[in-house]
Amino acid sequence: MYTEAKLSKDILDKLPEPKGYRILIAVPDVEEKTKGGILLPDSLKSKEETASIVGQVLSMGRDCYTDADRFPDGPYCQEGDWVMFRAYTGTRFKVDKKEFRLINDDSVEAVAKGPEGIERA
Repeated sequence: MYTEAKLSKDILDKLPEPKGYRILIAVPDVEEKTKGGILLPDSLKSKEETASIVGQVLSMGRDCYTDADRFPDGPYCQEGDWVMFRAYTGTRFKVDKKEFRLINDDSVEAVAKGPEGIERA
């Protein structure tokens, strides 16, 4: 359902810097058509973006995973990882029509190999 995000330098320059224990996530783009070649309507693509459950960690606030009591085994993820989180987690925003999220460090539920094959149930 998703394709990997390709971020231009123009978009990267406009992104906010996460503060505190926030993580900046790039939500992968939703494919234009199904595997069978059927074009997806814009309303369905928008719903999939909004309720996405996977994204790539772009940057992390300096306080992420610093609380040894809450994270005794260390960080759940690092920059560059593909992570899974709840469907409507975080602050959603767009830069040049590309969706991003700011989520809390403890909102990461799993690290994935990539977005391929992952979709909401």
